Amino acid sequence: MNILKKIAAILALLIGVLSLFAGSKVLFGIDSKDYNVLIWLVSYNVFFGFISIITAYFIWKGLTKGKNLTLFILTMHFMVFIYLNFISKTVANESIKAMIFRTGIWIIIALLSLIIPQFYNKQQNKL
Repeated sequence: MNILKKIAAILALLIGVLSLFAGSKVLFGIDSKDYNVLIWLVSYNVFFGFISIITAYFIWKGLTKGKNLTLFILTMHFMVFIYLNFISKTVANESIKAMIFRTGIWIIIALLSLIIPQFYNKQQNKL
């Protein structure tokens, strides 16, 4: 089960670095988009990119903070996706697709680092 947590940590690190890098390029004017950019959303993605890198470390070390942050990030991404998809009138389709991607990756991270190990431990305790 330890390998699943390591894979989850690597995924968290990769998505964090990608979010931090891509969002920072937009915020600093290095990269411009040909669609409506919501600065608050880019700032959110940069912030959560940083938090994702920290979470990757905690997952790798097997610390409880990693579990808590994983659930926090997944919840926040899901709530922002709901807002973008159903409430916002100004969001670009690219932003919705990117949030679907982020949320999907965090679902996989949660499965690998929380759900599968917990299920495995319950099965082992029954034996």
